[in-house]
Amino acid sequence: MQKMKTLSVGELGTCCYIVWDSETDTCAVIDPGAEPERIRATCEGRRIEAILLTHGHFDHIGGVKELAKDGAEIVIHREDAPMLGSAELNASWLIGEHVTAPKATKTVQEGDKITIGGVTFTVLHTPGHTPGCVCYQTGGWLFTGDTLFHYGYGRTDLPGGSMSQLAASLRRLAPLAQEHEIFPGH
Repeated sequence: MQKMKTLSVGELGTCCYIVWDSETDTCAVIDPGAEPERIRATCEGRRIEAILLTHGHFDHIGGVKELAKDGAEIVIHREDAPMLGSAELNASWLIGEHVTAPKATKTVQEGDKITIGGVTFTVLHTPGHTPGCVCYQTGGWLFTGDTLFHYGYGRTDLPGGSMSQLAASLRRLAPLAQEHEIFPGH
């Protein structure tokens, strides 16, 4: 049975998700923006098999370095992969910090399927907030990062943002939002 825990981490309240199947002792962590020790404690002894990133902004990658130390795979769309090592690209310079994460160990694209912690996720490329924004869909759950919020959608005024691409991504997600429970980035 698929299970999940949700945390709000960091000053910007990034939603971080821990997802696993009850038959396994591993899990996936989605968007660990900050507070890696709190995230690790919430995993309740499960080994973090992979860190799934919906995009490369600092408030979604801040905990990656610490959580990946035990060999967790770092998964991001290829177009956002350069953001992991660049404070300029991941916008951490805006808050006067230099947030970076290790290089991705796996890049994904539209339609990829990855199984982590006994749960299979399908990758949906939803550019607009960033060029490599993705959503991860599993069963009736849709993890949207900053593409779709509870009450809105992601900004497009940071480097690589595009309102026309975001509008197309939102149109694409509209039917899925009717059929899935949405788990946004904020």
